[in-house]
Amino acid sequence: MESIKRNVLLNPGPATTTDTVKYAQVVPDICPREKEFAGLMKGLRADLLKIVHAPADLYTSVLFCGSGTINIDVCINSLLPEGKRILIVNNGAYNARAVEVCQMYHLPHIDLRFDVFKQPDLGIVEQTLRENPDVAVVYCCHHETGTGILNPIREIGALAHQYGAVFVSDTTSSLGMIPLDVVKDNVDFCMASAQKGLMAMSGLSFIIGKTNIIKASKNYPTRSYYCNLFMQYDYFEKTGEMHFTPPVQTIYATVQALKEYFEEGEQAKFARHRAVYEAIHEGLEKIGLETAVDRKMESGLVVSVKYPDDPNWDFKKVHDYCYERGFTIYPGKISTTDTFRLCALGKIYPQDIEDFFVVLKEAMSHYGIKLK
Repeated sequence: MESIKRNVLLNPGPATTTDTVKYAQVVPDICPREKEFAGLMKGLRADLLKIVHAPADLYTSVLFCGSGTINIDVCINSLLPEGKRILIVNNGAYNARAVEVCQMYHLPHIDLRFDVFKQPDLGIVEQTLRENPDVAVVYCCHHETGTGILNPIREIGALAHQYGAVFVSDTTSSLGMIPLDVVKDNVDFCMASAQKGLMAMSGLSFIIGKTNIIKASKNYPTRSYYCNLFMQYDYFEKTGEMHFTPPVQTIYATVQALKEYFEEGEQAKFARHRAVYEAIHEGLEKIGLETAVDRKMESGLVVSVKYPDDPNWDFKKVHDYCYERGFTIYPGKISTTDTFRLCALGKIYPQDIEDFFVVLKEAMSHYGIKLK
């Protein structure tokens, strides 16, 4: 197997992949309606449950063709009963995306906004639930990738259940990288896409959720054709296939990525991501760059770095300098503060981070950017 040029992606996904995952896409052409391919997806769906310790008698996984945002769309439009509201615990760009989905479908919702630099106030969440008994769904992103803040979903899920609501968490940028146990963490539905924590390829997304709630949603108002959770689940159960054409090659890559996930081991993988995150902070401290978020609230996967206070700083120029040398950095997503992000996703190691900071220092010197 010929090795492929390796780029170190410090963006929040897609992530750096192994050559074996890349080459897993090179397979004989197959019609995705063949039993062989349906069997492949059946095994994939079962393995996804294991990553979040979901009991197979209570939870199922449903695959969709699309980026991670399709999961937000599917859960919000499919899981809200008639005459009920959804409460979105909103402290960043990806919770705000859920609000936008509600607006597009004209769904009754509460946009409960908090400071993007802080975790949500659980007291206010509870007060809102107590004052709004028509809330049937509570939604909160686990890892706000725009800032790197990790939200207390276990506590939010417990409050949702206390007030009789279903709890949905967007775990796109945490699943497979931060420990998650859907039962202990009070999560009824979580979601991700293959190119993030699984370190596979873009194009495949999936929702893991309680089977009985999916079945109950059959009687809820249908608001989308392609993005209906029950219809996709029901088609899988009856045929073993996606209702519409699946991303065939991406599924082969994901099967290989899952094999490598279990070979590395859950705890070892979590520890590796954490070591990369620590290396990022160590490098920032040495070079003199400041971060935007209190480390106590950070996920251990994303670091938001403030732009240096120097007139020569130009993100695009620094990005391009690093990119040409095999390292990708990514713009921030905080409307009030100029930042860029360094992320610990993908098949990367602390040594990669040390190598990156050598290049970043060269870029600073090249463009005459001075740090405090």
